[in-house]
Amino acid sequence: MASAKLELEKEVSMPVVGVIGAGQLARMMQPAAIALGIGIKVFGEAEGSSAHQAVTKVGDYNDFDQLVEFAKTVDVITFDHEHVPTAVLERLEAEGFSVRPGPNALKHAQNKLTMRRKLTELGLPQPIWKAAKTEAAVAGFLAEFGPKIVVKTPIGGYDGKGVRVISTTAEVRDWLEGISAFGGELLLEQKVEFIGELAQLSARRPSGEFRAWPLVATFQEAGVCSEVIAPAPASSRHAEAERIAQSIAEGLGVTGVMAVELFELESGEILVNELAMRPHNSGHFSIDASITSQFEQHLRAVLDLPLGDTSSTSSHAVMINLLGVDSENDFLRHYPTAMAKYPQVKFHLYEKAPRQGRKMGHLTLQGQDLAELLAAGRACRELLYNR
Repeated sequence: MASAKLELEKEVSMPVVGVIGAGQLARMMQPAAIALGIGIKVFGEAEGSSAHQAVTKVGDYNDFDQLVEFAKTVDVITFDHEHVPTAVLERLEAEGFSVRPGPNALKHAQNKLTMRRKLTELGLPQPIWKAAKTEAAVAGFLAEFGPKIVVKTPIGGYDGKGVRVISTTAEVRDWLEGISAFGGELLLEQKVEFIGELAQLSARRPSGEFRAWPLVATFQEAGVCSEVIAPAPASSRHAEAERIAQSIAEGLGVTGVMAVELFELESGEILVNELAMRPHNSGHFSIDASITSQFEQHLRAVLDLPLGDTSSTSSHAVMINLLGVDSENDFLRHYPTAMAKYPQVKFHLYEKAPRQGRKMGHLTLQGQDLAELLAAGRACRELLYNR
């Protein structure tokens, strides 16, 4: 009898998910894991990180031995960011550890040129692009597609970093001189005249099940996402965006949540800008405004559990990022006033030290009147900013 009871306990025990990276994405996986009864452990790079409550190891994710030590304590490894070298992840897989998304998929989010080549192979719409190693190659692309073009470092760029709009080759001469740090090539893209930016969030599990959230509109401030509206109010490309996301997820073998960032042109055409293979800023609205949040869905997906319903719980949802305004204001001191004036707002802070432009948290509102939601969210943000 005791033996049978032990066997039953083994069958119903829930697995442990290991997250590499201890930023706000790992932090927001914690409530979802608790609700599902799933264990979660976090590998952090430093003490006092946003996800400090779940950090079980602090170390260097480039160190294979440290990752192996961590991997032995969990059932599957996933990510808060995309910076772990592919070679390290390939070694983990070779040792028999489960890594989701795997390195063969993740490399397309780590290297923008690798992504562009694969999307071309899949026949998906994207800006005209070219790889360049020399000033002459940049000059040739400028001559054909100028007067301005976009130049990106294939690796290492995020939130507007590693991106320049140029009209002369001199503007990227420093990148060309240090090109080895970027993988030996730069990515050149035709400057697209778009009327809006969109993001398609989706999830796929190893067995192939795929689900997508409504297409959202995103708005940037100095290269950082400032606001998200769900669903995208003016776009008619919802079905096409979901088709593109599913083609990418299946074509690249993605496991977990993926965000496809898109440009919408005046003609109505949509082009793939970038990919993220993890929960994404454009999907934070889903915590409060979807039946299944992106964080719960990511945990389900990497564990190959059935995916949840991604339907919205109201007509409109607005997510407004809280970006650091200085080195003093952590927004907490303004909470009582903001909460009293805007009881309809859901507040999410990331426990980060204040810094100009840093992602410190976000606000979510949902309801029937989009204009009212935006007005209330922006006013609440300004109150928290104390300006």
